[in-house]
Amino acid sequence: MATKDYSKNNKKRKQATENISTEVPTEYANLEMLSDEEALGDDAISDDGHVDKFPGIDIKSDSEEEYSEVADDEVEDDSDEEDNEDGEDDSNFDSDDSELHVFPKPKTITSKITGQQKRVYPEIDPHYDSDSSTEDAPNRVGDIPMHWYDDLPHVGYNIDGKKILRPARGDELDKFLQTVEDPSAWTSAFDKNAQMDKPLTTEELDIIRRLYVNEVPDANYDPYEPMTEWFTGKGKEEIMPLSAAPEPKRRWIPSKWEKQKVMKIVRAIRQGHIISSKPKTTSKYSFYSIWSEPSTSHPPPLPAPKPRLPTNSESYNPPEEYLPSEAERKEWEAQDPEDRERDYLPQKYSSLRLVPAYDRFIKERFNRQLDLYLAPRVQRVKLNIDPDTLIPKLPSPNSLKPFPNYKSLVFRHIKGRVRCLSISPDGAWAVSGDEDGFVSLWEIMVGREVKRWKFEGKIGSVEWCPRSDVNYFIVGIEDAIHFLIPPNIPNSVLSLTQALLAPATLPPLPAVPSPVKWITSPSHTSIDSPILTVHLPPSSGLPNQIAWHRRGDYFATVSTNGTQGGVWIHQVTKRHSQAPFKKVKGIIQLVLFHPLQPHFFVATQQYVRIYNLSEQKILKTLVPGIKWISSMDIHPSGDHLIVGGYDRKLCWFDLDLSDKPYKVLRYHTRAIRSLHFHPTYPLFASSSDDGSIQIFHSRVFNDLMTDPLIVPLKILRGHDIREGLGVLQVRWCIRQPWLVSGGADGKATVWCS
Repeated sequence: MATKDYSKNNKKRKQATENISTEVPTEYANLEMLSDEEALGDDAISDDGHVDKFPGIDIKSDSEEEYSEVADDEVEDDSDEEDNEDGEDDSNFDSDDSELHVFPKPKTITSKITGQQKRVYPEIDPHYDSDSSTEDAPNRVGDIPMHWYDDLPHVGYNIDGKKILRPARGDELDKFLQTVEDPSAWTSAFDKNAQMDKPLTTEELDIIRRLYVNEVPDANYDPYEPMTEWFTGKGKEEIMPLSAAPEPKRRWIPSKWEKQKVMKIVRAIRQGHIISSKPKTTSKYSFYSIWSEPSTSHPPPLPAPKPRLPTNSESYNPPEEYLPSEAERKEWEAQDPEDRERDYLPQKYSSLRLVPAYDRFIKERFNRQLDLYLAPRVQRVKLNIDPDTLIPKLPSPNSLKPFPNYKSLVFRHIKGRVRCLSISPDGAWAVSGDEDGFVSLWEIMVGREVKRWKFEGKIGSVEWCPRSDVNYFIVGIEDAIHFLIPPNIPNSVLSLTQALLAPATLPPLPAVPSPVKWITSPSHTSIDSPILTVHLPPSSGLPNQIAWHRRGDYFATVSTNGTQGGVWIHQVTKRHSQAPFKKVKGIIQLVLFHPLQPHFFVATQQYVRIYNLSEQKILKTLVPGIKWISSMDIHPSGDHLIVGGYDRKLCWFDLDLSDKPYKVLRYHTRAIRSLHFHPTYPLFASSSDDGSIQIFHSRVFNDLMTDPLIVPLKILRGHDIREGLGVLQVRWCIRQPWLVSGGADGKATVWCS
C-alpha cells in the first residue's frame, strides 16, 4: 500500500515537472539576478562579467532511482560546500581573533546529537568586575514626585535596589563661589533625580534663548513658507453631480414590504418564537484596576452651550424688509468687523441650488473651538466673595448731622400710657394725651406743664391745626371730637380763633343732612372747656387717628367702629361732615391727605389705596406685603410713602415707579407703632414695641434717575416696655431736628441733637 502511494506521488511530481518545463518560456532562460545596489543603476553589470544562469529542470529524470541519486548528489555537494565554508570561517575567525584578542577563543567540538563539529565559547563569569568606577549609578525610581525624598537621606535606588545617598550640597555662599569660579555654571541646570547640576547642551540653550525672545523653539520652522493651493487652479475645481430628474417616490413614502417584514418579526418576538440570545459572560468575576482614577462624587460636567438658532435674516430667501439697501451695505462694509451689529449681510437667492458654499464656515468653527477652549464650564459650588463687598457703601453718620442722638428731658404723666401727642406749628409747645383722659400742654424747651384738661374715657388722638393765623388743637375721645384753645396766645390770634370756631352767625345747613352734629359750647370764652364739640354718630367708637389737610380747613378721623368704615371728613368753616365711602373693602386703619394734590390715602389691613377726591376715582393700589398695617406717613414732597406693620416691616414706596415697595427695612425686633417724616430736614423716625426709636437719613433727589438715599443713623433707647408695649408715637419738631416720643411707661421724652 505504501508502495502504491509513493508511486502515485511520484507520478504527480513528474506531471508537475512536465507542466513547469513546458510553461517556462525560453526567453527567460538567461535572467541576471542583480543585488539591491546594482538594481538602482540603469547600466548595472554583474561582477567580472560573469552571468549566473537560471538552473534548468531535467525533464529526463522520470524514474525514482534517478531522482534519489540526484538528490543524494545534491546533499553531498551541499555538505561539502558547508564544510568548506566552515573551514574558511574558522580560519578567518582565528586570524581575526589573533589580531584583535578581544573575545575569548572558542573550542571546536563534535556534537553528540548531530555528529557535526561546532564552536563553544567559555562561560561568562558573573563575578567578573566589568563595572566602571567612573560612571554614576543611575537613579531608577521612575517618574514620581521627587519631593517624597525631601525628608530622607537617600534620593532613590539603583538597578540593584540599593539606596542612592543624597550628595552633599553647600550653602548659598558655596553655590555663589562655585558659580564665580566655574564660568560654565550659568549654562547648567539642577537635575532632581541625580541631585546635581548638569550642563545644558547647545541645542537646549538655543531653545531657551528662543523662548526668552518669544520665538518658535524649533529652529527649522519657517513661518513664511508658501501656501499650498489645494482647491485653486486648473483641474482642481470641485464638480458637483447635479441632476434635474425628479426624485423617486420611494424616497419619502415608507415601504409596505419592509413594514410587513418588520411586523412579521415583531409578531414572532411577541409570540416567543424568536428569543434573543443572552450575552455570554467571558468570566465569572469582574476585575477592577486599582491604579485607575478614583471615583468622584462630583456631578458630571455641564454640557456645552448650544449655538444660537438662525433667524429670518439668515435665510437664503429672506423677506424684503430684511434685505439691506445699497447705503446700508456700504455703511456695513466701511465699519470694522468688531463694530458691526452682525457679521453677515442678508442675501436673497431664488432657489436653494443657487446658494454657494458657506464662506465663514472655517472661521465660525474656529471661534466655536476658542469659546469651548478658553471658557471652560465649571460648576462652582461656593463663590469666593468677600462679605464686605456685599454691604452697600453708605456715608458716615457723622457727615449727615444734625439728628437727635441723646435724651434732653422727660415729661411724665400721672398714670396711664401716653398714646398720642402733637407739636404746635411754631415748634414751642407739645400736647399729649393718656388713657386716663388727661390732656397736658407743656413746653418743649423746659418740659414745664402749662395746662391740663380732663375728659371722660380714653384719649384716642390729639392733633394741632397746621394753620399759622389761628391756634387750636383737637382731641378725639369716645364718639366725640373737642376743639381746645391753648392759653397765653396773642389777642389777635385768640380773636381769629374764636371767630373761626364760634362765629356769631352760623353757616347755612347743607342740603343733605349729616348724622354728625357740631355744637358750640355756651362758655366758649373759657379755656378750661372745649370751645367746639363734634359729636360723631352713636357707637362710632374711639377716633384712633386725626389727619389734617395742609390748609387747615379739612381734617379726617378714623374710628374703630361705625358705618362707612369709620372714616369722616370734616370742614371747619362750613361745619359740615361727610363720609367719603359708602362701601369699603376691609377695615380701614389709617388715612392721609396728599400735601400738594387732592389725593387721599386709605390704608386697610394689607393694602394702601390712593383716591382722587376731585375726580372721585381710585388711582392706584399699593401692595406693601405686610400682614397688618399699623402706621403710615407721606414725604413732604408727596412722591414717597412709608408704611409700617405689626410684622416688623417698614416699606418705602416711590409713588412714581411701582405699586411694590422700593425698599423693605427690618430694623425692629417687634411691631412698629409709629412713623413720621421731618417737615424740613431729610430725616424720618420709626418707633416699636421693642422700646427703641430708629432714626434714618432720607434724602430725596429731584433727579428721577437718582434713587433715594436711606441711611440708618441712630438707635434711641429710653422708654420702658410695659405689658408688651413700647414707644407708641413719635413726632418731629418743625424748626429743629428734635424728636418727641410717647411711650407705654407714661413718659413723653424729647430727643435733641
